[in-house]
Parts: sequence; structure tokens; C-alpha cells
Amino acid sequence: MAYSPLFIGQYYCIMHKIKIVLGSKSPRRQELIKELGIPFEVRTKEVEENYPSDLPVKQVAGYLAKLKAQPLIPTLRENEVLLTSDTVVLNQGIILGKPIDKEDAIQTLRKLSGGVHEVITGVHMQSLNKELTFSNCTKVYFSELTEEEITEYVQEFNPLDKAGSYGIQEWIGLIGVKKIDGCFYSVMGLPVNDVYQHLKEFN
Repeated sequence: MAYSPLFIGQYYCIMHKIKIVLGSKSPRRQELIKELGIPFEVRTKEVEENYPSDLPVKQVAGYLAKLKAQPLIPTLRENEVLLTSDTVVLNQGIILGKPIDKEDAIQTLRKLSGGVHEVITGVHMQSLNKELTFSNCTKVYFSELTEEEITEYVQEFNPLDKAGSYGIQEWIGLIGVKKIDGCFYSVMGLPVNDVYQHLKEFN
């Protein structure tokens, strides 16, 4: 008898009595956890997403993921695994954050057009007796984008909530991304394979 992936994910967590507490309001991360078939509850508290100025840029995502977890740790109960995440985009070693407005988004996409950048997603996982932090780095190769393509995307999709001013799962990813070297889902905001594999350590 064949079982669906959702059934397998639910079966694993039910057997081990694991429930994920997702510390994120991101609809993309919620969608990915749901598709993974793991029972979860969204639980969030706002934090100031600041990091030390001398912190190496490739460590920023993991640092912020762990920072987001801190106010939620006291809410954890037995058999719950807290999951928090943060994604940063690096272009020539410089972090590109979320755009402040549409013009800023257009400027960012001009910088990414025709080049290669890195997307780093940091993840923090924690239960009452275990914690770990890891990061996933993926290289994204963009085609040359025309001004019309950039403007059309920003106007239609309004990517103001996205690091690097784009979502790879959206139209811009279909017409602009030539290839990636790494994990597609990490670019979306959560390296689900890594999360699932590490979850097995929380029995």
C-alpha cells in the first residue's frame, strides 16, 4: 500500500510526538512546513533584528534566526520543537535587505540582473533539552533583466517583504533565474530538507 508524503511526515511526528512551533509570520515558510506534512503551530514575538557590525556576513542569517527564537523559548512545552529562520541576500559580499519602497526594489533588481548572488537562510531549532543553529547557502544566477521586466515585476508583485526584492517562486524567478547551485526552497525562505533531517535529532 502506498502512502503520501504528507501521511509519512505526519506519521513520523505523531509516532515521536513532535510538534513544530514555527516562529514566523511568513506565508512562504508556513506553506513549506505544511507541505512537509508536519504538525505545527505559529507562535511569534517581535524582536529588533540587529546584529554586531563586526559579524561576518555569512553568519548573519544564523545569528538572526537564533535571535528570533529567544522570546519564544519560555513558551516551549514538552515535545515541541521551536523553529525560527532568517534569510539574507549577499551581492558581492554586501547584504541586501528588504526594500524600503518600490524604487529601492527596482534599484536592487538592477544590481542582481545578469549576475550571481548568494542567498543564505539561517535556521534555529530548539526544544526543552536540545538546540542547534545552521545555515544553507545557495548561489542564484540571474539573466539580464530589462527595465520593463524589472518594473513590471515590482509593480505587480510588490516584493517589499522579501530580502533581495524578489521571490524565486514568482514570475521573476520563472523569467529571470537561469540556474541555482544549492537548495531552491532555501531561496524561498526555508531549507526544508535540512529541517526534516535535523528534526530526527529531536526524538
